[in-house]
Amino acid sequence: MVTSTAPWSETRPTALIVLADGTVIEGRGLGAGGEAIGELCFNTALTGYEEILTDPSYAGQIVTFTFPHIGNVGANDEDIEDLNPAARAGAVGAVFRADISNPSNYRAATHFDEWLKRRGIVAISGVDTRALTALLREKGAANAVIAHSPDGVFDIEALKARASAWSGLVGLDLAKEVTSGQSQSWRETPWVWNEGYGNLGEPSMHIVAVDYGAKRNILRLLAGLGAKVTVVPARTDAADILAMRPDGVFLSNGPGDPAATADYAVPMIRELLKTEIPLFGICLGHQMLALALGAKTVKMHQGHHGANHPVKDFTTGKVEIVSMNHGFAVDGDTLPEGVEETHVSLFDGSNCGLTITGRPVFSVQHHPEASPGPQDSHYLFRRFADLIRERQGAPAV
Repeated sequence: MVTSTAPWSETRPTALIVLADGTVIEGRGLGAGGEAIGELCFNTALTGYEEILTDPSYAGQIVTFTFPHIGNVGANDEDIEDLNPAARAGAVGAVFRADISNPSNYRAATHFDEWLKRRGIVAISGVDTRALTALLREKGAANAVIAHSPDGVFDIEALKARASAWSGLVGLDLAKEVTSGQSQSWRETPWVWNEGYGNLGEPSMHIVAVDYGAKRNILRLLAGLGAKVTVVPARTDAADILAMRPDGVFLSNGPGDPAATADYAVPMIRELLKTEIPLFGICLGHQMLALALGAKTVKMHQGHHGANHPVKDFTTGKVEIVSMNHGFAVDGDTLPEGVEETHVSLFDGSNCGLTITGRPVFSVQHHPEASPGPQDSHYLFRRFADLIRERQGAPAV
């Protein structure tokens, strides 16, 4: 099957998406040349394309943007989310409806197409993203190859074979590919209009953040609450973490199959759970905590990717609009006794949060730092800080 949304009879297509089932989608190439293989998904957010593509949680994925105009505010160095830009942790490919326009924003430092090239992201425009999204909703996230060749020459049969042979994300530990190579200190605080990012003064607490693919804005929000943050690689063991004498431990977001990352993450978390140190997890960190407690995770049909997801917090009774990016989920029915489900998706009822009864331990599946509400979920960071202050004997703020 070959689909097209533009008069390619006039010019040869310079980019293709080839799905594992043999579907071929033609378009115009953008960004880096070459090929990239990954899981093709869709994201419904209207803004934040730079943050999305640099989110390490998207490692091994090709993102279809449902919003038609992507790149119109350009790109800059302030909005990236991965900790190590040189490692290019994030999405391997991107799919757009419209061509990228010239940037129109006072913060733009470069054209988005040039930014895609620098990041090594293969992209395609001219695609009927509504039709592609409908296909992914019906059949689920698909294994695919995205290819960009300026001369329009492709070996389609070879691309089909490559897409068909790829094993997919199940069983892949991608956290080890995107994690920090060594421990580092983080003191940058959240962005302020016309001032930029700040810098932490005298800290009131010390948080160790286990980096499975951490986003910068998570670390900024922790620092903004007065925390000196020490970021450690994903394979750091519990003894080394405890030797840093943290007031709290944070388990970050990240990519891949949680069951694969669990091989080394779960033993470490179980050792931490023997202490009374407050623990907070987001996304993959939430899944790691659930697995450490004896629950199970499952691969989702299409995943949750967007900034308009309604989630109910049973601890407050409120509904918040959240940002999500996950293709695996905790099976809420497998949560053991003594572990409460705190959040649930109002789209499909899937688990979005948990806590251990009577313990300073909790986690959520969504991204509270991404601010789609815009600050519906920032209370979770304050909740974590309050648990730390309570253990310190200091008053909550």
